[in-house]
Amino acid sequence: MKYIKSILLCLALTVGLSSCSDWLDVNSDPNNASQDAAAVSTLLPWCQYHILYAYACQGYRAQFICQAFTATSRTSRDGSSAQWAGSSSLSTTPYQQFFVGTGPNLATLYDKAIAEGAYYYAGASRLLKAYGFLLMADMYGEMPYTEALGLSATPKYDTGETIYKGCINDINEAIAYFKSTQSASATPLSSGDTWNGGDQTKWLKMAYLLKARALNHLSKKSSLYDPAAIINCLDSAQTSIADNTSIVHYDIAENSSDFISTDPMQTAPLFDCAGMGGGATTRPTQWLVDILTNFNGKGIEDPRADKILPWLQNSPTKWTRSLGVDMQAPKETNIRIAGGPFSVSRNATAKSIVKNTQTVAPYSWYCSSSDNKRWGDTVYVGFRSGSVGYYKTPDIFYVYADNMAESSSNVFCRPNSHTDWSTYAEACFIRAEVLFRQSGATSAAFEAYKAGIKASIDQINVDLTTWSSNSAAKYCKSFTKMSQTDIDNFLNNAIGTAADLTMEKIMTQKFIAMLYTQENWNDMRRHDYKDYMGWAIPTEYYTNATSLKTIPLGKMYRRIKQCSHEINYNSDNLKAIQPAYNDDDIWTYPVWWDTTE
Repeated sequence: MKYIKSILLCLALTVGLSSCSDWLDVNSDPNNASQDAAAVSTLLPWCQYHILYAYACQGYRAQFICQAFTATSRTSRDGSSAQWAGSSSLSTTPYQQFFVGTGPNLATLYDKAIAEGAYYYAGASRLLKAYGFLLMADMYGEMPYTEALGLSATPKYDTGETIYKGCINDINEAIAYFKSTQSASATPLSSGDTWNGGDQTKWLKMAYLLKARALNHLSKKSSLYDPAAIINCLDSAQTSIADNTSIVHYDIAENSSDFISTDPMQTAPLFDCAGMGGGATTRPTQWLVDILTNFNGKGIEDPRADKILPWLQNSPTKWTRSLGVDMQAPKETNIRIAGGPFSVSRNATAKSIVKNTQTVAPYSWYCSSSDNKRWGDTVYVGFRSGSVGYYKTPDIFYVYADNMAESSSNVFCRPNSHTDWSTYAEACFIRAEVLFRQSGATSAAFEAYKAGIKASIDQINVDLTTWSSNSAAKYCKSFTKMSQTDIDNFLNNAIGTAADLTMEKIMTQKFIAMLYTQENWNDMRRHDYKDYMGWAIPTEYYTNATSLKTIPLGKMYRRIKQCSHEINYNSDNLKAIQPAYNDDDIWTYPVWWDTTE
């Protein structure tokens, strides 16, 4: 898609950031920016940044479809998704971040790497290509692949099957490169790798996990699903959280921004997508609260609950954890159908004020709604985070004039949160699912399931050390490490035993471990929205004409409609492979791997 300019050409219009990362200074001559002027050590981090943003953006948005989050508006992008109404506003950003930001640079990165014997960079190019095109196939179903990123302005479309098989070949090639030895004169991977600091073995494990993930997506394809091949990949993937690709981000002043989204570039991408403005309007659902606080009906709270659910600050030392919005409540008592949850405001003064006939006490939170039934919606807390670099706040809290924070946000979407990109937890849950499919409730399946839960908890505890020195956070449980006593109690008494293991338990716990990822929606579709404890389609879906038009009664949410760029400029090729591309119910057409043979 050469009609989309390379990121590096666009960067001629930006100023290099003042930061910890030399890769932001792309060219020695900023007036003549080009791919040819960029070394492999500069090309790789740009590709990493944009593929990471694409995944974070789509991962966040998918959680509304999955019913983990809802919104304060029923008509916004996220509010529409939460009620299963297909919205074209979902379609563009991940596409742009991959096809504009990452894609145009991959071939140049590969060719330059091969020319200098920098085989780890060549492997990274192939692996990032696979990540991007698998994401596109998982979202849209069909996409240009064999002719994409080439000279044609209107490349032909390929089926999901073609994309998947091509991506698996790319992963295999990446594995071969990561197993090889670079030329002595080649650029060290550490010079350009912003994810793993040049640790080639982590890249190799990342490749094996991505291959296992892709092969596991084929669970509905009886002729292609190969449990032994998946287990073989997992045996070469992560074996502990020490093998995780956990990416570090920075909350610092920046004098430029991502030219696609205009967001800061050093912060965690989930802050950019989910912790900034969007965080103010996002609320946890009752379903998410339930699986975190009463998993398996044992009445034992998951120690991760305090770290995932947001908290509201009421005084310097007192915080209150958010309740969940009940998306499954009957129509008569459904908060969303009644216009809630309403957005929060604060009276940060020493005097009472009156808002919509409501008398608001000094230094207190309120909802400025004319409906007095919405005045109590302050119990539903958003995820907005402050930022030294973006908001110019003193620290990571978005505060009002009296220095009270609207939210603690959570461990994943603060500006300096880690991105846990490729993890041992995911490897364990894939193994548990495969073993359970083969033999049911066995000790091996249970041990993989339990190891996945523990790995998720352990990684979050590592991530929490990011804020251990922040004195403003010491009174909020969102920031404190989980105690070993609580962890042991949960693992030993709440998750069940090998004898009562079910697919529901495996997939529900995987959902928690993979929160904010596209994999949750991929898994839900593969399992036909079953195998999730207590899950249901939201009540408001049945009352909303747009929902019933885009996803007719009896059908399920199965894909994202193609973005306007493809519909406006490549519709002939799109129509040739998917005649229903512009139909109202295109959202219900399964992607390739979501159809049963």
